[in-house]
This record gives sequence, C-alpha cells and structure tokens, in this order.
Amino acid sequence: MSRWVVILAGGVGSRFWPLSTPRRPKQLLPLIDARPLLRNTVDRLAPLADTAHTLILTNASLVDPIHALIPELPRENLIAEPKPAGTAAALAWAALEIARRDGDDATMMSVHADWAIGDSEGFRAALLHAAEVAEREHALVTVGVVPTRPDPGFGYIRPGEPLPSGGYTVAEFAEKPSRERAVEMVRDGYLWNSGIFVWRVGDFLAEVRAYTPEVAPALESSAHDIAAFFADVISISVDVGVLERSSRVVVIPGSFGWDDVGTWEALLRVRERDPLGNASNGPVYAVSAENNVVHAEGSDVVLYGVNGLVVIARDGLTMVTTTERAADLKSLVDTLPSEVRNRP
Repeated sequence: MSRWVVILAGGVGSRFWPLSTPRRPKQLLPLIDARPLLRNTVDRLAPLADTAHTLILTNASLVDPIHALIPELPRENLIAEPKPAGTAAALAWAALEIARRDGDDATMMSVHADWAIGDSEGFRAALLHAAEVAEREHALVTVGVVPTRPDPGFGYIRPGEPLPSGGYTVAEFAEKPSRERAVEMVRDGYLWNSGIFVWRVGDFLAEVRAYTPEVAPALESSAHDIAAFFADVISISVDVGVLERSSRVVVIPGSFGWDDVGTWEALLRVRERDPLGNASNGPVYAVSAENNVVHAEGSDVVLYGVNGLVVIARDGLTMVTTTERAADLKSLVDTLPSEVRNRP
C-alpha cells in the first residue's frame, strides 16, 4: 500500500501572543525544545513517508517560511489554502491531490503541526496500526488518546463496540466539556479527540460525497482548481461534517505522550523544567520562584518570589499573566490597540 502523510499547519496560534504572530505563528516557533514544532513534526513522521509522499497544508503567507524551514519538501507538496474553510475542506483537497498523483487506494495519515509527542515510536506505531485497519476494513480511522487528566480543553470520543481489529465503533463525539463533566468522561473511558485521522483517500472522498453537502459539490465542480474549490465550500470541521455522519468510523486508543500545546500553560507539561518547576527559554533567572513559564528573547528576565506566572519578553514588549488565565489570551489580544496587537 502507498502511504502519505498530511500535516495541517495553518492558523496563527493567538494564544501564544506575543511570541506567535501572523508572520511567525506557533508551528514555526521552538516552543518545546530548540527546534520549531513543524520541524519536529516532519522529522517524527519521516520513517512513515518520505518527503515526496508528505503534504503540508498552510496559509498562503506561510509558504515561503515553511519552505525555508523544510527545504527538502518538494515545493508542489506545500499547499497554500486560499482561505480558511475548515478541516473537512482542507482534508478533502489533500485527498483529491493524493488520488490524482497515486490513486484512490493510497492511504493518508493526517496530523497537526503543533503537537507535543512524548513517545515518537509509540506515535508511529499507532499510525501504522490505524493504517492497517483503514486499509483492511475500508474504515475512517481516528486515534483517540487515552487521557492522562480530565482536561476541559479537549473534545472527547466515547468508544462503542469492540472490533476484531483492536479498535472500537464510535458511540459519541463530545465537544469540549465542563471540568466536572471531563472528570466523569475520563472515569467512564472516553478518549481525547486528538485530530489524528487515517484512511484510504477513495474511502474518505466517498464519505464526503455521501454525507457532506458543505463540501461535496466542489469535489465535482472545482476538483482541479484550488481557488474555486475553497470558494465553493462551506466551512465545517471534518469531525462534524464527515465523521459524525458516517457509519464507517473506527477509533483506536493510543497512549504516546500527546499534547496539543494549546496555551502557554501547556509548556509546563511538555518542556523540560528546572528544579523549581519553571519552564523557561532564553536568559531567565528565577530565585524562590516556582512553576512559571518564561520566554526571554532579546532581554533578560528575573523572577523573584513569584509562582504560576507566564512572562513573555521579546523586542521591547513584555506580557505578564498567570498560568490559569493563559487560556484566555485571545480575549486580551482582541482588546489591544492594533499597533500593539499586530507587532511583527
């Protein structure tokens, strides 16, 4: 079987302001270690597919920076979405592109560019298992991550009946819950909806045509014109537009240290920390200060006697909040004057 990797690398990551900007979004930042998230993602997936069988979908403005970061990727494999149109449209276009080059039997493994993965080998093993199930059962497979905590920031999947493949039918896709409901979900065996999807491109496109009127007409009318395709679709997520409507979905549990690195607070989980529990980058000096997240770029930062802060300093701009409020950062950014909010 021919297998492809598809990496979704659009978006700005406003919850990582002021470090993340439209010109330098979070997938291009070294948030976990010294290398950008996207570089780590490509290298992690290299044993599964070479660059000729790797597609990266992103914003038009990021094509050049990504090509500079991943120069070995063929330029035609870096696909610029003309406008945001939801993951159903993005993955449908990727499936069309793979089918054109390699036929309907090719398998695509779709991931996001901005994840932390603690166990790369376990991650690849889960993708390979999902590919085998997708190819054998003609199923749309998603890998549900076994939760390590009741996190209200993630969607959840309730597994249904067990299958001989080792997967399960999907009984329910659940939106982000309250904290109290998240505790109940973890107790009841729900999985995190990771956004890892694996399927044969022909099977996926058949389900889009059957169940996704927001995208299906464009598959016929604009299948060879990316600008027209994205103009013709209605924005919808692949979860809502395809998976929740299809009867061919299988979920496979996975446990490999996955985190979507959605907020500054998440770096306390995924970065190496100092003896006081601080996750820092750059010239940072912490005295009697614990469990802080600090990024210093172009200036020194000194912490004394404070706990649970997020301090980001770069190019003459300093932002300070708490780890608890870090998830609300988008609300802050929306209130700022444009000259502050839109600094390059």
